[in-house]
Amino acid sequence: MRYYYNYRFPIGKLTIVEDGHGICGIHFHTQDKDIGTKKETPMIQAMAYQLMQYFEGERKTFDIPLSFHGTEFQQKVWKALCDIPYGQTCTYKDIAERIGIPKGCRAVGMANNRNPIAIVVPCHRVIGMNGSLTGYAGGLDLKEYLLELEKTH
Repeated sequence: MRYYYNYRFPIGKLTIVEDGHGICGIHFHTQDKDIGTKKETPMIQAMAYQLMQYFEGERKTFDIPLSFHGTEFQQKVWKALCDIPYGQTCTYKDIAERIGIPKGCRAVGMANNRNPIAIVVPCHRVIGMNGSLTGYAGGLDLKEYLLELEKTH
């Protein structure tokens, strides 16, 4: 069974989803349909609290269990994203090399694009080879905001 709850943060509405094993989704602009039962569980509340601490610059890592639902490759990429330190960035190529597929930049980009756990699985820390900001589900303005927030703290 999946549960979700919506919260307002400095960046707007986020929907937090859990599946009984861990947080399996943090979404921007999510419609309330087809993601489970609306219920504010203790795990969802704890994640919301940690996200608020993050936005206030008081938290650099998250310690709520995560539950990944995706292909084996996607999960490998998402776990590699979790290793990018707070306040730092890397490229799609860096991630591809880290998971042992040095020519897999495009595949890494597609897995990054499918990351269901925004912010906590920090796909916003992945940038283009030339240092440019590349696509982000919440929009490039939000990506820039998150990178600046981390840089400031």
